Amino acid sequence: MSSEQSGTRNSIPQTGRVGVVLPAAGFGSRMGSATPKQYLTLAGKPILVHTLAAVLACPEIAAVVVAVAADQLDHLATLLDHHFSATDRAKILITTGGATRQLSVRAGIQALPPAIDTILVHDAARPLITPALIKRCIRAIQTHGAAIVAIPVNDTLKLAGPENKIGKTIDRTHLYRAQTPQGAKRELFVNAYALADRENFSGTDEASLLEHAGIPVAIVAGEERNIKITRPDDLSIARSILEEKKMIRIGHGFDAHRLVDDRPLILGGVTIEYEKGLLGHSDADVLTHALIDAILGALGKGDIGRHFPDSDDRYKGINSLKLLDETIGLTIKNKAVLVNADLTILCQAPKLAPHLEAMRANLAHACGVDQDRINIKATTTEKMGYTGRGEGIAAHAVVLLEQDND
Repeated sequence: MSSEQSGTRNSIPQTGRVGVVLPAAGFGSRMGSATPKQYLTLAGKPILVHTLAAVLACPEIAAVVVAVAADQLDHLATLLDHHFSATDRAKILITTGGATRQLSVRAGIQALPPAIDTILVHDAARPLITPALIKRCIRAIQTHGAAIVAIPVNDTLKLAGPENKIGKTIDRTHLYRAQTPQGAKRELFVNAYALADRENFSGTDEASLLEHAGIPVAIVAGEERNIKITRPDDLSIARSILEEKKMIRIGHGFDAHRLVDDRPLILGGVTIEYEKGLLGHSDADVLTHALIDAILGALGKGDIGRHFPDSDDRYKGINSLKLLDETIGLTIKNKAVLVNADLTILCQAPKLAPHLEAMRANLAHACGVDQDRINIKATTTEKMGYTGRGEGIAAHAVVLLEQDND
C-alpha cells in the first residue's frame, strides 16, 4: 500500500479537532457520462474541487480525507496540486475507497489523524455547501453527539398502490429529505461501524448506521441550494447557481526586458536558442511576467514588483513559472479562477512560432487550467521601436477571472 493510500502522504496539523470525509470512489452511472461525475467540469473546475474548496473555506476544518478508487489516486493528487494552495493542500489526504459508500467512509475515518474527534461526512458531488451550514452541523454535533442536515418535505406525498395508482396520501409533517454533511463524535462512528460489521448491516447513509446503533441523530436545517449532482439536469442547475454568485474581473499586464549577451532567452518557461537573452533580476521571462501582472491587476493586488521585488535575493535568477504558481495561489485564496488569457509577444528576432505551443503548455500547467484557455501570439513591429531594433522583447497579457461574489 502506498503512503497516499494509507492516508499519510501529507502532514496534517494535529491541532484541529474537526475532520471531513468525502466518499468519491463511485462512478455515478445515473449521470450517463464516461467520466466519474465528481470529475465533471463545473464552472471551469471539477465538481470535486468545488466541494473541497467549499469545505476548506470553513476555518473549523483541520483535515479532509477523500476516498477514491485505486486507479484515481495519482490523478486526484495531480488535480489537487493544480487547484489548491500549499496551505490548503496540506490539509487534504487521499485514501483508497471501497466498493460501497459505507466502506469508503470507514476508510476515510480510519485515515483521519487521531486528534480529530468530530467527523463530518459530505457527498463529493454536493459542491454548493456553505461554511455556515458546516458550522451549524458542527455545533449540533457538539451539543447532541450526532447530526444530519435535512430539508423538510414540502410537496404532497403519495403512496402508489396496485397498477401504479395512488394508494393513499402520506402525512408529510415529520418527513425530511436527507442531505449532507452528516456527522458524529468519532467514538460514535467507530461504535456504529463495529456493530454494522457484527450484524452485517448496510446503511443508505451515515445517519442510518448511527440509528441502527441506537444513537440519536439531531436534525440541522439544510439549504435548498445544497444539491447533490446526480443527473445531467442537476449539473445545469448547479451551473446556474454558481453563475449568480460570480463576478467577472479583467486584468491587463505588460512587461519589457532588454536583450543582452551572455543570458539565456526564456519565454513562457521555454529556453530558446539565440545569441542573446533577456536581462533581469529573475530569469527575465517577459511573457510570464506580463501574465502575472494581468492576473494581479484583475485581482486588484498591484503588480509583480510589489509581490516579487528585484531587491529581494530570494527571486534572483528564479524560474518565473514559480512566481506564476504563487500568483495562482493568491488567485485561489481570493476565490477566483482563471477563465482565459490572451498573450502577445512583441519580438523582431528570433522567430517564436515553433515554440508557442510549448509556452502555452507551460503556462496552462502553472495556472492549473486546460491548454485551450491560454492563447499566445507573436508579432514583430516591422523593425520599428526598441523591439524592432532588436534591443528588447515586450509582452502584453489580458486575462479574465471569475470570482465568488459572496
